[in-house]
Amino acid sequence: MTDVERRDSDGDGQRAGGAPKEVARRALGVPDLSLVVLVGATGSGKSSFAARHFKSTEVVSSDFCRGLVSDDENDQSASGDAFDLLHYIAGKRLAAGRLTVVDATNVQSEARGQLVRLAREHDVLPVAIVLDVPEQVCAERNATRADRVGLPRRVIQRHQRELRRSLRHLEREGFRKVHVLRGPAEVDSAEVIRERRFNDLRHLTGPFDIIGDIHGCRSELETLLGRLGYALVRDGLGRAVDAVHPEGRTAVFVGDLVDRGPDSPGVLRLVMGMVGAGHGLCVPGNHENKLGRHLKGRKVQHTHGLAETLAQLEKEDDAFRAEVAAFIQGLVSHYVLDGGGLVVCHAGLPEKYHGRTSGRVRSFALYGDTTGETDEFGLPVRYPWAEDYRGRAAVVYGHTPTPRAGWLNNTICLATGCVFGGAMTALRWPERELVDVPAEQVWYEPAKPLTTEAPGGADGRPLDLNDVAGRRTVETRQMGRLAVREENAAAALEVISRFAIDPRLLPYLPPTMAPCATSKEEGYLEHPAEAFAGYRADGVRHVVCEEKHMGSRAVVLVCRDDAVAAGRFGVPKGVSGALYTRTGRPFFDDPELTERVVRRVRECVGEAGLWAELETDWLLLDAELMPWSLKATGLLRQQYAAVGAASRAVFPGALKALEAAAARGVEVAPLLERQRERAVDAAAFTAAYRRYCWRVGAQTAVGVADGGADGVGDGPPEGGEVPDGTASATLPERAAASGKTAAPERATGRTPERTTPPERAADPGGLDGIRLAPFQILAVQGRSLAALPHPEQLALIDRLVAADAAMASREGAPAADGTPDRPGLLTTTRRIAVDTEDEQSVAAGIRWWLELTADGGEGMVVKPEQALVRQADGRLVQPGVKCRGREYLRIVYGPEYTRPDNLRRLRSRHLGHKRSLALREYALGLEALDRLAEGEPLWRVHEAVFAVLALESEPVDPRL
Repeated sequence: MTDVERRDSDGDGQRAGGAPKEVARRALGVPDLSLVVLVGATGSGKSSFAARHFKSTEVVSSDFCRGLVSDDENDQSASGDAFDLLHYIAGKRLAAGRLTVVDATNVQSEARGQLVRLAREHDVLPVAIVLDVPEQVCAERNATRADRVGLPRRVIQRHQRELRRSLRHLEREGFRKVHVLRGPAEVDSAEVIRERRFNDLRHLTGPFDIIGDIHGCRSELETLLGRLGYALVRDGLGRAVDAVHPEGRTAVFVGDLVDRGPDSPGVLRLVMGMVGAGHGLCVPGNHENKLGRHLKGRKVQHTHGLAETLAQLEKEDDAFRAEVAAFIQGLVSHYVLDGGGLVVCHAGLPEKYHGRTSGRVRSFALYGDTTGETDEFGLPVRYPWAEDYRGRAAVVYGHTPTPRAGWLNNTICLATGCVFGGAMTALRWPERELVDVPAEQVWYEPAKPLTTEAPGGADGRPLDLNDVAGRRTVETRQMGRLAVREENAAAALEVISRFAIDPRLLPYLPPTMAPCATSKEEGYLEHPAEAFAGYRADGVRHVVCEEKHMGSRAVVLVCRDDAVAAGRFGVPKGVSGALYTRTGRPFFDDPELTERVVRRVRECVGEAGLWAELETDWLLLDAELMPWSLKATGLLRQQYAAVGAASRAVFPGALKALEAAAARGVEVAPLLERQRERAVDAAAFTAAYRRYCWRVGAQTAVGVADGGADGVGDGPPEGGEVPDGTASATLPERAAASGKTAAPERATGRTPERTTPPERAADPGGLDGIRLAPFQILAVQGRSLAALPHPEQLALIDRLVAADAAMASREGAPAADGTPDRPGLLTTTRRIAVDTEDEQSVAAGIRWWLELTADGGEGMVVKPEQALVRQADGRLVQPGVKCRGREYLRIVYGPEYTRPDNLRRLRSRHLGHKRSLALREYALGLEALDRLAEGEPLWRVHEAVFAVLALESEPVDPRL
């Protein structure tokens, strides 16, 4: 509303007798997001006023812009370019939601008109502050400035004339607030008060119960409020006039309280009472807007249910009708709530309008947008703005009837057609739970059947190329804004569009893991001492050392049943979870085998009692799937087995020839010794990877998907067929020696793990020989568990493994050694706790690692006992570092890497980029889990997931 504030005073701020006037403090209300236009002649003190009341960054000065384009603030010939620059800067600030002050004379209507249009373009209020200072004062001030000593008096006089002509017309020009300060005294006494916008209720955090379109259905509204836990308050006539929630919740109404239904006055009485008592909030609907115009005497058509409302209001007294008119007049187009995370309006609102104030914003909030077309029923076709919505705030609205409420891109329409015989729906916030009550009857026949074509009522497109293409910046809670380069995004798009599983089942990708600092120990490239010292330097005293399983990193999504999977993740019936690699690819081509693994894990969760304990219907596990050969056949055959086969073919003959030469007296002793050492190294290389390969029960019947492209140092790639670890040569070696090749598979870089293959008959279910080693529950329904301390995580995992063992015991008779005839799927993760400041504890941790790796283990992962640890300066500590065994590293660096010369060269490892990559991917993974747990839309979750995959294509030494 227009607010014109003027104070008359003598032009020079003096009394007739010459004594200074007593001037009261002037409070100038300025919306906290607005375009403030200072108006006054040159020398009136605009720049000084701006400097006193606004931050320097908020003020855009024409003089400053003139200096930028011409190096001379008084060069009037540069004014055109200067004002182009001024408008550009002001526009950028307004677009970013920043209050902006224009410091220029602005005494001409044309200049002000451009600024008013700029404010409207960015949907903010234009505010004028006029400094009406006498000509003599302006002249005296200009005379004290060296750059304006020669300013002609006529310039000031012209400014004064134009100012006088403008004062009466500022409101009509479009300024919503006009403050006129007459004389230096009033200018000096002024105080700028920043006012919160009426739609800015970010300080209200709820909890809220947001209620969809009511349309006069008072009885259903009372029932719904009861379902939500509100206690109705009635007047002496038994009419509901308020409703109070015992837990202090606030009801928020999305509008369309009236028309079509049986008791619009009863609905108004209840809602007005709740709003007046502070128990509710309400935004206007298009039906209230039309009723309000009628009550103000405007001419409107009595259609779409207005005639029924007017007939009902005729039975009320004048005081009630006046109260209704005032209530509607005071409604605000939309509200921004809960720290900016929630927007409530009637017909929806794109992100660019959130918190803005203009006729355009109000119109969209009331009516939405249309395509300009009409459907077969003669109704306007509404533009599906929600399908394109990508805002961070959840938008809750109504207006367009739909048979069910459903989330679409962080928006939800609660208009479920109660008056048409549907239901009245409420959304509990922040719980994101829907509560509804059915209509008592069809109160008004709809013009067309309820359909799911309305924005928010349909599934819409879950993902969009624009969400991930090009250079991206992802906001994370743990590391702020993280950038994804365009070329990395393109590489990730290739993987996720061609090879990844259904994106609805891909809520998380695990991060890469950095190795510990390079060891200086003789004969070692990696050693636990460096891991412990590194964490001690970061201020981490207690760490957990976990056995590093030699398999392929796996993420398992497990739902209680396929109905939960369909309801929560939107997948087809028959799918109850997912098992995928760290690049989002399915482990098995056969969906049935995936379902068998998921089913077994689900049974373990139930056996361990975790469904009830964690209060969830689904959970997400981080794990390692073994054997490595299950997904690494391509790499084994093409790279490792080729080396093994070549060494077996070459070294026996070469050694025999050298030994024969030595027997003849030829001086070949140094060469013979060297070749013997090389043969030993080659045999050790073959033995190193052979530990992680064995057959699985139904493998011959199971196709294996192409592996990912992770780096070798992060675990072995994923492949298919499994070599026979008991033969004199592995199957891949025999294939390599015979010239046979397998179908090409891409290496993923996962690292091997030691697990003894069971000598059992094949499991008819196809899981015999497959091992899954879970080590963390990442998330459950409604919360992320990534911050749970690792000892607590492993305790939960131990219960899963124990449940699996118990079920395996019941399913088969024990073998001669007492183990179950059908071993379970799950494998435990051995660990040891270490105090990095206790030398004995550190020594015990080193001994444990030496025993583990001497026994064929890959190594260990060292993690802070507490998750999400930060250094003293606030930076994240590495969530884990891997310390791989001496023999295992032969697979990574080659058979002869342990030779002193090679070790010396390999110690020049550059770990900085790898560590940075690990932390960035970790922060993005945590962000994805938080968004998943909070029920954010798929595109928001995938923004972080996709970024992890994109960062994986950054160039880094794959051996690290």
